[in-house]
Amino acid sequence: MKALVTGAGGFIGSHLAEYLVQKGFQVKAFVRYNSKNNWGWLEESPYRDKIEVYTGDIRDFDSVKDAMKNIDVVFHLAALIGIPYSYVSPLAYIKTNVEGTYNVLQAARELSTQKVIHTSTSEIYGTAQYVPIDEKHPVNPQSPYAATKSGADQLALTFYRSFGLPVSVIRPFNTFGPRQSARAVIPTIISQLLTGKKSIKLGNLEATRDMNYVLNTCEGFWHVGLHEASTGEVINLGSNREISIKDLAQLIASLMNRELKIEIDDQRIRPEKSEVERLLCDSSKAKELTGWEPRHTLEEGLKETIAWLENHMEHYKPDIYNV
Repeated sequence: MKALVTGAGGFIGSHLAEYLVQKGFQVKAFVRYNSKNNWGWLEESPYRDKIEVYTGDIRDFDSVKDAMKNIDVVFHLAALIGIPYSYVSPLAYIKTNVEGTYNVLQAARELSTQKVIHTSTSEIYGTAQYVPIDEKHPVNPQSPYAATKSGADQLALTFYRSFGLPVSVIRPFNTFGPRQSARAVIPTIISQLLTGKKSIKLGNLEATRDMNYVLNTCEGFWHVGLHEASTGEVINLGSNREISIKDLAQLIASLMNRELKIEIDDQRIRPEKSEVERLLCDSSKAKELTGWEPRHTLEEGLKETIAWLENHMEHYKPDIYNV
């Protein structure tokens, strides 16, 4: 089976491309075109020679359709994901997340692609109205990013309902692990501690998140996304455990044997009505339909992430807040 992974140069996308190679797929990686022909995290991948790389732009229908020719299944991960930057440029998120998803869906329709696995996000639920959050929870986007992802989800589902396109919507909660953007909270905490800072800067400490290690997410994309029972469905992937940012920082410091002092940085705090205060996943639907459940614990994932960051600090600038 030949699989295309969009957003394959990014955090989750690069891990998924490698995981699919391990599972015996012929993997084609769609990465954003740039003049340096840089393939993002795939540049350092041990599977680089086993992955066909296609450079294009998810916002460009022609390049998307060209990349999708002779592809059996598409794992669509390409997106703008930074919530803070979505306050700065909402239109960029509409063009990438909504129009980019349309390009994948329409190309799949025209090419009779066997399956499209579309990537959603737990952010579209907004602050939990009840916990744990299952797929029936109301959708309540609280940021321009979340709004565009919600729109893309609905577009994907309408292509299934209107045109019979085989689509699954996979909704990961807060995925973390090696290669994650410095914008995200876990690499932010670890990288600041690794520089020996006596006080690290964070935003809202009381918000809770469901942190799921990246290998759990990759296994979910493969096992759930390709399962026949997932077609036409929205399915959560999460660890079924919540932790506050404050407790998360303390756990990381403990694993690193570091003293922890936290300084609140106002620029890291979202607008009041845009902050998602609580996320806790109910992934029972994934288990019931396909048998998937997370195998790697938070602590196991954090240890792997810390070890990786210790050897890759050249990619991070802990003194700068990444929007």
